[in-house]
Amino acid sequence: MKRIILALVLITATTFGAFSTRADTATNLPAPTLDERVSSIEAYFQNGDPTAPFKGTNGNQAVQWGPIINTGLINSTGSVAAYPGAGHNGWLMTSTALVLFMTLPGLALFYGGLVRKKNVLSVLAQCFLITGLVTILYVICGYGMIFGGTGDAAKEDWIKGIVGNPFICWMMSNVTSAPNPNYSYWVSENVFAMFQMMFAIITPALIVGSIAERMKFSAIFVFMTLWMLIVYFTQGHMVWGVNGMMNGCWNPNAAIHGLDFAGGTVVHMSSGWSGLVLCIILGRRLGFGKENFTPHSIVLTYIGASMLWVGWYGFNAGSAVAADVISSNAFTTTTIATAVGSFVWPMWDWIVKGKPTVLGFCSGAVAGLVLITPACGYVLPSGALWIGIAAGTIPWFFCYKVKGWLGMDDALDAWSVHGIGGMCGALMTGMFARQAANPNLATNLKAYVTDRIFQPQLWEQVKTVIVSLVLFIIGTIVCAYITKALVGLRPTEEVEIAGLDINEHGEEGWNMT
Repeated sequence: MKRIILALVLITATTFGAFSTRADTATNLPAPTLDERVSSIEAYFQNGDPTAPFKGTNGNQAVQWGPIINTGLINSTGSVAAYPGAGHNGWLMTSTALVLFMTLPGLALFYGGLVRKKNVLSVLAQCFLITGLVTILYVICGYGMIFGGTGDAAKEDWIKGIVGNPFICWMMSNVTSAPNPNYSYWVSENVFAMFQMMFAIITPALIVGSIAERMKFSAIFVFMTLWMLIVYFTQGHMVWGVNGMMNGCWNPNAAIHGLDFAGGTVVHMSSGWSGLVLCIILGRRLGFGKENFTPHSIVLTYIGASMLWVGWYGFNAGSAVAADVISSNAFTTTTIATAVGSFVWPMWDWIVKGKPTVLGFCSGAVAGLVLITPACGYVLPSGALWIGIAAGTIPWFFCYKVKGWLGMDDALDAWSVHGIGGMCGALMTGMFARQAANPNLATNLKAYVTDRIFQPQLWEQVKTVIVSLVLFIIGTIVCAYITKALVGLRPTEEVEIAGLDINEHGEEGWNMT
């Protein structure tokens, strides 16, 4: 018993730190009772609001803040905050590194192996370019446009619930280690900001899969800048902003009660459908349909796909913004859907083509990850199983037949896997979301999530998909033609034939001499 008590004391001391440094300005209020102080500490383990025990029924402070609240720690909304919770903060920092690992080197290797060897470095360079470029845009205005403000959309947004204000949190001003309870009670806001920045980085990098081997480096620079400002930051605010018009889980006044736990619409639909539009505007690669476009290294693709799977645990389970029961469920459902997708896709290859391909295993795993992304924190393992089956079947069919029927040069199947997969995942979230998987579904969405396949939430997901598609298609067309007018889109035929590596970067990926 002594050891248990000592362990609890150490955990509490480590988690909540220097209690004695707190300065409480509400000295005219009564001191909190022991029960209230203990309730505040218990909120840590439940990922709850640590200030709730100190407030009255009207939501106002009723007693002096307990020792968990540090009145010297101010977040970007100007509010006092609790000390960051060590465990939750640590998990999100780990998740942030895992999501960056998905882009560098995971996605770079996955895509790099799928192109011809004369273009492998161009893909790696584009992924690195996007990482730095998006970081700059996100720090300057992106975080504020998506997540900034107190939640008063009418006063703060440029377009209520749709376009956030870029001047809120400009250059990430006032984004400190204090938690912002609009998004997490226990994770430092600067850690949350960095976590979300990794999503902003990988999304435009996914577009590269549609236009690989035929877009100028300078054009990618300009297009991605415009696309982030016009498309990504807008979609992110609508779906994930606390006052977003499609944030059904957290915004009780949302116009559309959409659900997107980790980026089915924000990341995968946006990149996949934007990639489709851009590849149509660009046109096909020279020699498409006549020359051999076989991937130059399935080994690199296999390594990249495996890295993506590992990193995706941060992507999905980290999106709970806590190490709690919802995060655990997201971890579980992600594993199931991915494994099932990686099994089903090559089985279709085996049935139809006569051989289970290694590329099929890789593609099925990525498709499983894509489809489960919007659903992972809302569905049960049984739902994840069905989502995995769909992941190995629907994107496979689009890669195998539909792309050919349409005659499109979606170079690395970004549209089939991410565009179609993200859309399927968003719709299946509406079918399989269950209150038992996530207690938050029993609040704002109680009337929509009724634990049936054809529940009202499905129609909300349909509306979310439609609105998202309009933004992606129109926004990408605008960005593409502005880019074309400024710098052009494609390299010369001589450059494209010789390869982008040597002509645009002065290097070769494989020096065989």
